[in-house]
Amino acid sequence: MTLFSLCRTVRSWLLSVLIALLFGYLSPVVAVAQASKTEFSAWLTALKQEALITGISQSTLDTALAKVKPLPWIIKADRNQPEFKKSLDNYLAGVLSSKRVQRGQRMLAEHRQLLMRIARKYQVQPRFIVALWGIETYYGRHTGKVPIIAALVTLAYDGRRSDYFRRELFNALKIVDAGHIGHAQMVGSWAGAMGQVQFMPSSFLGYAVDGNADGRIDLWQTREDYLSSAANYLAKMGWQGNRTWGREVRVPQSFNPDLVGLERSAALRSWQRKGIRLTDGADLPNAKLSASLLQPEGAAGRSFLVYRNYRTLLKWNRAHSFAIAVGLLADRLGAGR
Repeated sequence: MTLFSLCRTVRSWLLSVLIALLFGYLSPVVAVAQASKTEFSAWLTALKQEALITGISQSTLDTALAKVKPLPWIIKADRNQPEFKKSLDNYLAGVLSSKRVQRGQRMLAEHRQLLMRIARKYQVQPRFIVALWGIETYYGRHTGKVPIIAALVTLAYDGRRSDYFRRELFNALKIVDAGHIGHAQMVGSWAGAMGQVQFMPSSFLGYAVDGNADGRIDLWQTREDYLSSAANYLAKMGWQGNRTWGREVRVPQSFNPDLVGLERSAALRSWQRKGIRLTDGADLPNAKLSASLLQPEGAAGRSFLVYRNYRTLLKWNRAHSFAIAVGLLADRLGAGR
């Protein structure tokens, strides 16, 4: 064998080995990707069949789910929510800025007639409607741009909370099927909350209303609809239109911690006798009201006496920081409005 032939033979052998190693390494990756794609396709087919049984039309399924696929960044966001939580003071400083208060006051003034009509119908004070609007989306400036159908498909396909998000996905498809909004225009947060007041699809179906009576419910652009829907939600949850949410108070250092918590309540006069006062040292209101003492960050943090309406705000969002922020913003927007 000549030297040239030997070199050619060795080169061919090395190339064969390289190819074998290359495909031996890549084939499991390719196989996994193909299996994952096949698995999602089968899952989506089964989901469509179930959706048909619930009454969603074939045409809606064909259009809304035509090119849908899981969005990995949503899974990452759901898996890696920050462990660090802001203190109540830091959170409130962020959401109760002077600009948010001033804009809220402008919204109250500009839409006063509409808000008063809504208030009379649902018995919810305008300042609380506007406060919710302001905390949720900065009065519509930050409603989210994530395709809701794709987000809910991703979270329903994922295993962590699949049952919940599967139900929300069906609800979202029902909204599209009813003609309230096209699937391409249905955008919001990565977790599925939509529109100017950030309703989940189930809240949309349960509490959203057609405020301008045009035959469809639009929580994205139609002010009569999304403000009326916010008021209707509060009303259905037991809002008392002649009461406020609560107030910040000052608690004696020797106060009994066993009396703190939403599961306990007492008349204002009882709290007064126990030494609780307003933050400026004044007496508590002379009203026949029951209240609970809340200390979200323990005895060293801020204290609040909260009423029944506070519990209603917690039904909107279970975070104490959210409910307190809505109440304080409503106060700053103007008592009695």
